Amino acid sequence: MNEKYFELSNLSVGYNKKVLIHDICLDIKKGDIVTLIGPNGAGKSTILKSITRQLEIIGGQVMFDSQEIRSISYKELSTKMAVVLTERLKTELLTCHDIVATGRYPYTGRLGILSHEDEEKVDDALRAVNALDLGGRDFNAISDGQKQRILLARAICQEPEIIILDEPTSFLDIRYKLELLSILGRMAKQNGITIIMTLHEIDLAQKISDKIVCVSGDHITRYGSPQEVFQEDVIKELYNIDNGFFDPMFGSIELMKPAGDKPEVFVISSGGTGIPVFRELQKTNTAFAAGPLYLNDMDYQLARLLACEVVTEEPFEEIGDAAFERAKELITSCSKVIDAGVPIGTQNRRIKDLLDFAKEQGKLE
Repeated sequence: MNEKYFELSNLSVGYNKKVLIHDICLDIKKGDIVTLIGPNGAGKSTILKSITRQLEIIGGQVMFDSQEIRSISYKELSTKMAVVLTERLKTELLTCHDIVATGRYPYTGRLGILSHEDEEKVDDALRAVNALDLGGRDFNAISDGQKQRILLARAICQEPEIIILDEPTSFLDIRYKLELLSILGRMAKQNGITIIMTLHEIDLAQKISDKIVCVSGDHITRYGSPQEVFQEDVIKELYNIDNGFFDPMFGSIELMKPAGDKPEVFVISSGGTGIPVFRELQKTNTAFAAGPLYLNDMDYQLARLLACEVVTEEPFEEIGDAAFERAKELITSCSKVIDAGVPIGTQNRRIKDLLDFAKEQGKLE
């Protein structure tokens, strides 16, 4: 398999010969899912339009299976590459079946007459996106989410080697976002189709992609695996986040921690029991402390972002004196203690002593 199946080499893109993004260098393997992320207006769509030849390439080159893309005829390219962009398709009196059928035109003669085999491929494509029941309906009369599925079916119908999609999950509810991405994942891994797309939902991009392209300013700021890209500092810098956090463990965006350096509430939790409590305290802007939490506890991952202090202990160790005493100090200074539920065993048995201490002070809830 060619490691450089689709290669962008020192590519410069923009409009009217004015460069917006320069020196784009990407090597994309066959069958990979590559997702462009970044703030609105960063130029993600401009990159897609350039590699699909809808915009003139200003500098550099795009190599597609060892061929410079500008040397490939539009007819040949239409059998290799399918494109689903955000522009609304303007149609007159066309059914969804008709729209999907246009994906077969690169394979028909001048009259554009579909064979029986072509018709079967149209039905197969509609079936692949669970839209066979939409075939006879007017394309203009269906919802935006349904239109997105029909346009994906048209792309599938082309039997391309690469599918380019610009925000394919826009207008889709959660069920169909997941369904569409599952379809793309199967196409990539089972059929070896390369997927290049933009997504706003970075949590989904983290889960579906083989490679992530970060687009910001006039250049690509990072290109790598989801594990390399989805780090707290990388996402914060990419989107210039100053009013919240990105949590790489959960792939979620978190709002700012409650105001105040002095905690009003102390939360004792473990293994995820504290997460809903932390969020409730955040909603009411109640400053809180949490612990003792092991550094590998999932509660710690969120507490470190939202709590004004977290009492910690090393994984698989007994709760030491320093953590125990600091927890007692916080229990004493806070107005109440919330027991979110902690399974108590040998290593964390001192949690029971802390709960008893909070109860003696009349603060335990």
